[in-house]
Amino acid sequence: MSFLRSSWKAISRSYLRGQDHAHHEPNQHHLKHGGERQLKTAVDWTDNAVNGEHIWTDTKESGDFCYVGEQDCLVNFFKSGPRKKCLGCKILVHVGCMHVLEKINFRCRPTFREPGTKSSRETFVRHHWVHRRRQEGKCKQCGKPFHQKFSFHSKEIVAISCSWCKAAYHNKVSCFMMQHIEEQCTLGAHAGVIVPPSWIMKVPKNRMSIKSSLKKKKRPSIKRKSLKESKSKAFMIKPVASPFIKPLLVFVNPKSGGNQGAKIMQKFIWYLNPRQVFDLSQGGPREALEMYRKVANLRILACGGDGTAGWILSTLDSLGMNPPPPVAVLPLGTGNDLARTLNWGGGYTDEPISKILSHVEDGPVVQLDRWNLQVSPNRQVPADEGEEGGDKEAELGAPEGEVKEKLPLDVMNNYFSMGADAHVALEFHESREANPEKFNSRFRNKMFYAGAGGRELMKGSSKDLAKYVHLVCDDIDMTAKVQELKLHCLLFLNIPRYCSGTVPWGNPSSSQHPELEPQRHDDGYLEVLGFTPATMATLQVGGHGERLCQCREARITTYKTIPMQVDGEPCRLAPATVHVTLRNQANVVLKSKRRTPTALSADATGPGLASERLRIQVSKVSMVDYEALHYDKDKLKEASIPVGIIVVAGDCDLEQCRGHIERLQEESHTGVKFQRSVSLIDNPARATLTLSVSTQKLSPKWCFLDSTNADRFFRIDRTQENLHYVTDISSKELFVLDPELVITKDVCTSPAMPDLVEQHPKGHSSAGTPQGKAFVFPVTPPGSPMSSRRNDRVQSHPPAQMDRSSPPVCSVRSEPASPVFSGSPNTTRRQPRPVTIHSPGASSPNASEKDARLLEACRDGEISMLVEMLRSGADLATTDPQGMTPLHHAVRYGHKDLVEYILKHGPPSLLEVSDYEKGQTPLHKAASYQRRSICCMLVAAGAKVTCRDSNGNTPRLLSLKANDRDLADYLKGQEQYLLATTEENQETAV
Repeated sequence: MSFLRSSWKAISRSYLRGQDHAHHEPNQHHLKHGGERQLKTAVDWTDNAVNGEHIWTDTKESGDFCYVGEQDCLVNFFKSGPRKKCLGCKILVHVGCMHVLEKINFRCRPTFREPGTKSSRETFVRHHWVHRRRQEGKCKQCGKPFHQKFSFHSKEIVAISCSWCKAAYHNKVSCFMMQHIEEQCTLGAHAGVIVPPSWIMKVPKNRMSIKSSLKKKKRPSIKRKSLKESKSKAFMIKPVASPFIKPLLVFVNPKSGGNQGAKIMQKFIWYLNPRQVFDLSQGGPREALEMYRKVANLRILACGGDGTAGWILSTLDSLGMNPPPPVAVLPLGTGNDLARTLNWGGGYTDEPISKILSHVEDGPVVQLDRWNLQVSPNRQVPADEGEEGGDKEAELGAPEGEVKEKLPLDVMNNYFSMGADAHVALEFHESREANPEKFNSRFRNKMFYAGAGGRELMKGSSKDLAKYVHLVCDDIDMTAKVQELKLHCLLFLNIPRYCSGTVPWGNPSSSQHPELEPQRHDDGYLEVLGFTPATMATLQVGGHGERLCQCREARITTYKTIPMQVDGEPCRLAPATVHVTLRNQANVVLKSKRRTPTALSADATGPGLASERLRIQVSKVSMVDYEALHYDKDKLKEASIPVGIIVVAGDCDLEQCRGHIERLQEESHTGVKFQRSVSLIDNPARATLTLSVSTQKLSPKWCFLDSTNADRFFRIDRTQENLHYVTDISSKELFVLDPELVITKDVCTSPAMPDLVEQHPKGHSSAGTPQGKAFVFPVTPPGSPMSSRRNDRVQSHPPAQMDRSSPPVCSVRSEPASPVFSGSPNTTRRQPRPVTIHSPGASSPNASEKDARLLEACRDGEISMLVEMLRSGADLATTDPQGMTPLHHAVRYGHKDLVEYILKHGPPSLLEVSDYEKGQTPLHKAASYQRRSICCMLVAAGAKVTCRDSNGNTPRLLSLKANDRDLADYLKGQEQYLLATTEENQETAV
């Protein structure tokens, strides 16, 4: 304890020596008039900014106590209470103890240099030491881990760590020495992207007043300027040029990805200087770019959607920065096509910020073509005809809206389109403007797009597009070809990706299309293509559009009001001429493929990397375990279930490894035991497969987990699997996450983390029936050497020889310790609860009162009652005496909001449940009752369009019996696409 007190005082004295004492009067800058505290919640860029000021945010974190200590805490050291957390140094303090923190003079890390600081100290950055009661990792001095043992009631200080470089030491004299306090900080592993506080200088007030007075004398202005323009600059940047430093500016759009942007910004503030992280909702990027425009080797990270990246690129154009700094994109939006093109993935999941910073720093810089869109009114069309065209379009199903004379953007980075897809984007945009609270997640947004796209295909509101468009590409008239193909959509594409990751241009063969070349985003050419309803629907299953040409210039003339969109920004454009020309090329950062093998097997058969053989154990992890044990890698490894062993080549990437694992699953799932060896020298792409020890097959939604990170596991986006070698994320064991893996029992957790699944009395299954009535299979076969790894049991379906006259009943137990729906931005679907399949002879359990009220809520369309019943323990998989689930009833009575809620929070198996009377799934019910939008929602969620009821009717046949020809055509198209995909992949449709 004596060492603790002496180190605390020494750290405080060292900090005060390095700062201007005039800025450390606790009541001078931190109290309002009247003595009320003023807590900063964001970085202060005004002339009243105080160095070392904390940036507070509300927190409900458990596992740590008030930083002022047990003796000085005025609230209750052992109880949470209302607390604040500093984003810069990660200390937690009770709101009532803030003035105590001022008395002990513990400040946050300095983020700028005070005016008048001596030049000899300009580049000197001290450590910012903080006492920790919980600390991950190992001591930098002795190399031993910090032994907090996940004890949430321990009040001992276990470590002292630096908020800059993240170095941590044991709170012992033998580990943390007093000379560490005066050491110069290296800024840690990301020193190459951190803006040192010595570069950011606060401008003296007298100098600011002199500059402002000179400006008034030189340029008297009659116009009244805004407050932001007239306010003098309080900070200036004085960089020190170095070829090894690539300073990074992070711009975060907090509105992107629900609330994901705000949480991402907090993480970047912890890793970087808070004065290099900016909130785009507070004035945009212009002011920050002007401040940092003279910094050499500057890089920019845009955290948001493609619109956020386009906003920053346009701002760089207006500032005329030469050379323009390269821009990387962290995808937080819905489509993220530009991020997919640059290998940043389709959406941020939970990759550590530390690895993202490394990718931005090391990523190569490539070029991105940018195009001008010049719009001029078409004077040949009378105004009355243009308005009539807009009215006609509204009659065809488009929501009413204002007709524009200009496009929403005059610069295009991704694509420019008109017709059916712009109509869908416009409907989404106007619905979100009217009800923004309904569009707060990627899943919800994609569900809306799926429904709107299905309605557009059935209505065909853009079927006459070719009659009102005149197209000229590089002085070649393409109008006749557009009319011949009867296109419903016309697309001008700059990047390969479009519409949330599809590839509409495809890969044209040189023999069939010698005039066409593979698409590139830096060749100065624009790809022009169109869509019919059939080609538009096949996009999501690998199809492509009708390729028209590749050109350097295009001119489009329209003769009526047509929906158009530029990079996802839609509008209704009056009859006009749109001239598309090349503007410039922007610098962007490409996420490159990693090559950091961690460990190689000793049984290499050759000198080259391709001939090295890696014997890797594959194990799967459930979503429940992943979310509960993400803080403990060892426990998560114990909770994993062995799948099998693969032997792959040393240069095998995850995309190839996925194929090996799927082959392993297919062959082992049939029950055939095999052991096959293939020479990796002759064919290094092949692998040796062994018998899988798990009886439950991986679902199609499984993904890889990176287990090499020091802190925790994290998911690898499927679109980025080609960027990782298998040795990048594993050494001897490869872990995969299966979100649909169902287990009956959770592994042991910490004292503050109870089991997420309800425990049941001995002799009864999870459904409350005797164990003998349920089909339960063990995870590993008896006698297996891996069977001792985990004794949990995985429930599976019974054999297919069941009597179909008595269909099985799915009983799903609730999870009392787990909420019905999670607010985490990384989780788009609630995980399915344990399901027990009862044998035909077993009596089905009677529905409880809660389940009965749940079914009633779905019939009456009361979503509030639905949510209340689910929170109280009702089951979404419960059935009424006719075998109809809540989803059946919500579909039958046409309650779209309830259907959307159940699809989001219920298990996917609900889509396949058939009722007892007719053997119909929810999709059968939707087709019978002509629920068009709900049909589109069910198909987008994975419902099978080829399933048949007891009378052999598919959903398409039922829609024909209901005299709904449009719905039948839509379902017929979906059947054809499924059949074409099945034949192409040489698989059997289930």
